[in-house]
Amino acid sequence: MKKVIISACLLGEYCRYDGKTKAVDALVDKFKDCEIIPFCPEAPIFGTPRERINVVMLSGQKRIITDETNVDVTQKLSDEIDSFIKRNSEADAIVLKSKSPSCGLGTTPMLDKNKNILEYGNGLAADKFLENYPKKNIFDESSYVTKTY
Repeated sequence: MKKVIISACLLGEYCRYDGKTKAVDALVDKFKDCEIIPFCPEAPIFGTPRERINVVMLSGQKRIITDETNVDVTQKLSDEIDSFIKRNSEADAIVLKSKSPSCGLGTTPMLDKNKNILEYGNGLAADKFLENYPKKNIFDESSYVTKTY
């Protein structure tokens, strides 16, 4: 059976920073014959609801910084993502939540220290998935319907 990692909020889990979900019922239907592996690196370590996080470019590096308290949580989030990847080293496809500081795939705002948008890029988890699953289908919810796996 094929394995598909999907951002948990897209599966209807209430795990977003605001305590809400971004359910896309068609995703569950599209992958109904697969083993679906929910993924949310933020909820297990920060809880739900939680302070929003951003990708901030500091000295040319992506850092994950809390929105209100300005705490750098890059290492905590990185460790959680690495742990997930280690437990789920096999996947046939990955569907990520667009614009997310964790999961965005080319759609995440990259901010400067004053929270101005510099460009759009990948969230931390998206970068790690691309690195660890180089030959897999990785896409976001806005493009999954056109992809095959």
